[in-house]
Amino acid sequence: MMSGNYTSIDNQNVTGSVPSVGDPPPHVVVKFNDSNLQTFPPAGAQGKIAGASRPPRDADDTFGKPASGSDEPQQSGWFRTFTIAAYRPYFDVDTSDVLERIKDSLFPFRGSFSEKTANNPDLYGPFWICTTLIFVAASIGTFVTYLAHKLQKKEWDYDINLMTWSAGLFYGYVTVVPLALYIVLKYFSAPSGFVQLLCLYGYSLFVFIPALCLSVIPQEIFRWVIAGVAGLMSATFVALNLRNHIKSAGESWFLIVAGIFLLQLALALVLKLYLFTITV
Repeated sequence: MMSGNYTSIDNQNVTGSVPSVGDPPPHVVVKFNDSNLQTFPPAGAQGKIAGASRPPRDADDTFGKPASGSDEPQQSGWFRTFTIAAYRPYFDVDTSDVLERIKDSLFPFRGSFSEKTANNPDLYGPFWICTTLIFVAASIGTFVTYLAHKLQKKEWDYDINLMTWSAGLFYGYVTVVPLALYIVLKYFSAPSGFVQLLCLYGYSLFVFIPALCLSVIPQEIFRWVIAGVAGLMSATFVALNLRNHIKSAGESWFLIVAGIFLLQLALALVLKLYLFTITV
C-alpha cells in the first residue's frame, strides 16, 4: 500500500530483518560461600610459615639439609672434610649469639663460656674477630706512625708488611695454638673438641680490638698498661674456661693451665712490641 512517499510493511517476519527484542531474562542471584580470607592468618595454615611463634625458614629446605635421593653427593670419611656441608653447622649462629659470646669474653672471671658453647661452637665469630684485628692493627698502626712522623716533620712511607705480618700472627695463632693444645689434651686423656678450642681462642682475641684503638694515645706508659690489661683479660678468659676440663688430665693440669695463661700473655707482649710501639 502506497501513501505518498512511504511504503507500509506488514507486521510479519521478513527474511533478513532484525527480530524484535523479547522480554529481558530474569535476574540471576549468585550466592558466594562464606570465606575466611578476612581472618589472618587462616586457621590451620599450611606451609613453612604456619604459626607465628616459629622463625621464618628458607623457602627451599634442600639448602639446609639435602633430601634423600637428591643429586648432591653424600660424602663420608675424610672426603666430607672438603665439602661445604661439613662446615655449615659451625656458622649456624645469629647476631645475638655472637654478641653474647663477645660479652662473655669481656667478663673473663665468669668461666662459663665453654659450657654455653659446648653444643654449638662456631667459627663465624672467630673468623671475623681475627679479620677485624688484622685491619685494625694495620690501619691504627699506620695512622699513628703517620702522625708521629708528621709531628716531627719527618718523611713517612707506608709499610705494607704491617698487614701481612698481622694476618700471619692472628690467623696463625688462632689456628696453631688450639691445634697444639688439642694434641696435648688428647695425650693426657682429657680430649677437647678442636672446633670448641678454635671458638674459645677466637673470641679471646676480641679484647685486643679496643686495646689497639686506644693505642693512638701518644703515651708510652699508657700503651703498656693497655697491652697488659688486655693480655691479662684474654689469658684469664682462656685459662678459667679450660681449667675445669683440664683438671681431668691428672696432676699435670696446673702446668697445662699455667702454660696456656703464659702463652696468652706472650701474645700480648708481642703485640705491644710490634703494634703498640710507635717507631719514628
